[in-house]
Amino acid sequence: MKVLIVLTSHDTLGDTGRKTGFWLEELAAPYFAFRDAGADITLASPKGGQPPLDPVSNSPDFQTDDTRRFEADAGAIAALASTVKLSEVDAGDYDAVFYPGGHGPLWDLTVDPASIALIEAFNAAEKPMGLVCHAPGVLRDVKGADGAPIVKGRRVTGFSNTEEEGVGLTNVVPYLVEDALKAKGAEFVKGEDWGSFVVEDGLLITGQNPASSAEAAQRVIAALAARGAA
Repeated sequence: MKVLIVLTSHDTLGDTGRKTGFWLEELAAPYFAFRDAGADITLASPKGGQPPLDPVSNSPDFQTDDTRRFEADAGAIAALASTVKLSEVDAGDYDAVFYPGGHGPLWDLTVDPASIALIEAFNAAEKPMGLVCHAPGVLRDVKGADGAPIVKGRRVTGFSNTEEEGVGLTNVVPYLVEDALKAKGAEFVKGEDWGSFVVEDGLLITGQNPASSAEAAQRVIAALAARGAA
């Protein structure tokens, strides 16, 4: 099976002067879930090359066995340093796509034409799509074959309003994931703040927060297995 992981290229947290990017656990846990399941993994980002890491996600409080394993894995580090440009990716080459979060995607992947087209292609081809934490927000402007928002009438989750309030960034982010998806007609559901919570609606698999990353990836793997692609 071939899995595409799409990362942000955006590194500035609004006008705070602070850095952002992708959240390390949300890459590391799925990366090893897929790799340990035998997947051929490609990392991509809008700009290609080394994507920005949210420095907070690599602080001692947020390190996990997966993040430490990632940082000790020369192959993983090399793959991260040389992500392919998203505009050069062909959805037809992959069996599934996975979007880690971090705040970065709210600024670039949400409005990136290549990202929007990619998700629309995976949806049309009925291939599994996994998105976790802030990444479900990138579904905001994606449409289905009928021209309606891809999330309309579908059960999804993502970083909740209360979790955004908890990290003090409600008035910094360009939009709130929960509000944006609800506005597009999604049935937004959530578990307890900071606990693992994953929702499946057909082949659309969304996770609420960093703790949901590994489970979301395992759900994608299960969906691939059900299709005979794993």
